[in-house]
Amino acid sequence: MSTTTTPETTPGPATPVRTEEVFAAHEGGKLSVESTMALDSTRALSIAYTPGVAQVSRAIAEDPAKHAAYTWASRLVAVVSDGTSVLGLGNIGAAASLPVMEGKCALFKEFGGLNSIPLVLETTDVDEIIETLVRLRPSFGAVNLEDVSAPRCFELEERLIEALDCPVMHDDQHGTAVVVLAALTNAVRVVDKELSGLRVVVSGAGAAGIAITEILLTVGVGDVVLVDSQGVIHRDRDDLNPIKAKYAARTNRDSIMGGIREALDGADAFIGVSSSQVPEEDLANMNERAIIFALSNPDPEVMPEVAARYAEVVATGRSDFPNQINNVLAFPGIFRGALDASARRITAQMKIAAARAIADLVAGDLAAEHIVPSPLDPRVAPAVAAAVQDVASGT
Repeated sequence: MSTTTTPETTPGPATPVRTEEVFAAHEGGKLSVESTMALDSTRALSIAYTPGVAQVSRAIAEDPAKHAAYTWASRLVAVVSDGTSVLGLGNIGAAASLPVMEGKCALFKEFGGLNSIPLVLETTDVDEIIETLVRLRPSFGAVNLEDVSAPRCFELEERLIEALDCPVMHDDQHGTAVVVLAALTNAVRVVDKELSGLRVVVSGAGAAGIAITEILLTVGVGDVVLVDSQGVIHRDRDDLNPIKAKYAARTNRDSIMGGIREALDGADAFIGVSSSQVPEEDLANMNERAIIFALSNPDPEVMPEVAARYAEVVATGRSDFPNQINNVLAFPGIFRGALDASARRITAQMKIAAARAIADLVAGDLAAEHIVPSPLDPRVAPAVAAAVQDVASGT
């Protein structure tokens, strides 16, 4: 293993976390605001606040471009949620989602060096969310949408990208998709296959499943078969929402029908982003040297020890097994790179570049149980940010 990674690059036995320890850590919240100036004299006060601050405000009023240089807004990420699809908890509302958004902000600071603020909104109306963020636009430089339920999340992100002149990304979609692509890129190297020759089954057609499908199709994966709670998504189903219908026309090349068993017959890879359990016997007909990413938390679609009977490479979303597919590998660096480049949008090519940067970090240490770097690897966010910035800058 590379000596440049942190010591905590492989999972050990899970350490039980006590309830009282969790609540003690969250008491009073997990965030604070600290001044970049020492306010220890009347002179310091007169510079940081009145009367000195008036000079800065007057300058921005005369030249709005100075807003970026003399406030923190241009590099501040707003972490925005309506609390409708929080972790594995579902629709728990804005107030209950705030601890999660605070945690997300802490990750932005720790791994991306970016300031961020949580904004939880007491509305699920797409128009109202967009109006709120448009009105708040002078206060931030990018928007990380978080834990917004599907299919509303697709419309919200698409319309918000058009409404705001700053980077916007729904991390539940694209952060997951980027890390999955990175992991799959290295997994096929382990099993000596090509992305273009794969048939990949994606279980779950919500935010993550749709985004994973999109990025896999974009990079040329041979065929993707989407499965939702009603079975395989195919062109003849008449119960599909517009998003699923769109992907029914672009996936399932062989018009497979049925359920997960039929989808997995002859598949090269399985990517689970739903809460549905996969019976062990359904895995038996996958192709040789198969790949299984069972990413649901806390309970994977199939436990790793079972998946390993049928697959050469296995990954989960958990930290207590090898190959953790964790969004923190992606989003801090993606936003950092986009902001460093003063990008207006986070594009598909920027996401693909981020995935390749993540994958490349383990090239020298690639193994079946090491296809992605540790979330604690300090190289990750800088490498992702540099790759994203290069694409955004056209270099």
